[in-house]
Amino acid sequence: MTEINFHHGVADPLDYACRLLLKAQQRGARVAVVAEAEALERLDVQLWTFDAASFVPHLRVREPAQAALADTPISLVERTGDAPHHEVLVNLGPQIAPGFESFERLFEIVGRADEARAAGRERLRHYKSRGYEIVLHEVRP
Repeated sequence: MTEINFHHGVADPLDYACRLLLKAQQRGARVAVVAEAEALERLDVQLWTFDAASFVPHLRVREPAQAALADTPISLVERTGDAPHHEVLVNLGPQIAPGFESFERLFEIVGRADEARAAGRERLRHYKSRGYEIVLHEVRP
């Protein structure tokens, strides 16, 4: 069963994702990040600029064929089905990522805005109602 981690109360979800992805990359994890196209574009740019001393190799997967060729440890995808590997999934979107259960681990990053918190609570209820154990991480400023 997929291990689910909720990181909630995040001031800047994209910055938080960058730091999470850097740690994952340093540990050798293979990660797919799922979000809407606009958020993925901003994350793609931010991964190049958030830390001048670090490099986070990643690929913005725009077509399923690209995923099949990807040897990059971090893939940015709009659909989980386009992910070239299923070790770790980071969800930056407001909805439950279809197919999340095919990943070993899922990280939900929930911002502080009321809308983001409400969507996060809905996802949390969904997972709990299906018997998933949730690990909650409250992010403090």
